[in-house]
Amino acid sequence: MQGGGCLTVGVAGLVLAGGFGSHSKQFGTAAANLLEAEVVTADGQVRIANACTNPDLYWGLKGGGGGSLGVVTRVTLRTHDLPSFFGGVFATISAQSDGAFRRLIGRFIAFYADNLFNSHWGEIVTLRPGNRMDIRMAFHGLEQQHAEAIWRPFFDWVVAAMPEDFTYQLAPTIRHVAARRGWDPAFLRAYVPGALLVDDRPGAPADNVFWAGNLAEAGHFIFGYESLWLPAALLRNEHHGALANALAAASRLAPVELHFQKGLAGGSEPARAAARDTAMNPKVLDAFTLAIIGGEGPPAYSGLVGHAPDLAAARRSAAAVGSAMAELKRLAPDGGSYFAESNFFESRWQEAY
Repeated sequence: MQGGGCLTVGVAGLVLAGGFGSHSKQFGTAAANLLEAEVVTADGQVRIANACTNPDLYWGLKGGGGGSLGVVTRVTLRTHDLPSFFGGVFATISAQSDGAFRRLIGRFIAFYADNLFNSHWGEIVTLRPGNRMDIRMAFHGLEQQHAEAIWRPFFDWVVAAMPEDFTYQLAPTIRHVAARRGWDPAFLRAYVPGALLVDDRPGAPADNVFWAGNLAEAGHFIFGYESLWLPAALLRNEHHGALANALAAASRLAPVELHFQKGLAGGSEPARAAARDTAMNPKVLDAFTLAIIGGEGPPAYSGLVGHAPDLAAARRSAAAVGSAMAELKRLAPDGGSYFAESNFFESRWQEAY
């Protein structure tokens, strides 16, 4: 059963918002895996909602929005057999020029379309200002040697152009683990050092851990935040150039995160079929990724001297986020937005959400 990795994700909110895990292209969204909910509605009644009892309420709870239809007190979720392996691919590539970065993005798009556009792959590639590509991809059901063989042509192409065009800030690393060890804190600390942080409060359980990469979310002040589903039609050869140009232009303004597990195109048919019967924007079915662009600062609190938000910096960041997303919206003006990770000030929210 998939859960979210970010620090603010709870069980009920995950389901009500749609809910993606690292492997949603294979196992579907949390909303699509909801079998039954116990709900306290506005009239104070405790109701059961499933496909047979209160089916309209049940359908709305499957991705219709947190808190919109009642207070959810219990959920029953479909489970799936574990695959044999979970794994990840990690690398950071810096390009020496804007032109080299544009070629790197174009090469990755073609590589993704030919090799990763399927139910085995998820997670994130981030394109950052300064011509940097961070690869943090996840896979399931593949052994390490198979994953290495898939990625070898892409990384060989990068090496062939070094050091004139590219350098590695993080050399490629591909690891896999038995899936049943994927939630074992002691094993992960030993096998993937640095990946986890431990709750350091006195008396906290030793297995109360979280992903180190999510630490910045603790109390962060969000300056701007937008998302856009990019349709799989953009993966056709004739669109590669335009997509690479848009991504390169956007990434010069703000970091662009491509969340591949949050678009269900290329996923398993059971996952896609289940998502069709949810309250989510159906654009998710045709999208190969969700592009997220955001800006943030450290924890800040209005009126707390020395810790008040820097509103001038926030406005500059929000403007950059909006300008960056505008580059992508030229390619996908009706792509839609994942409302759980979206612009609070979205002007066309009825269509976008």
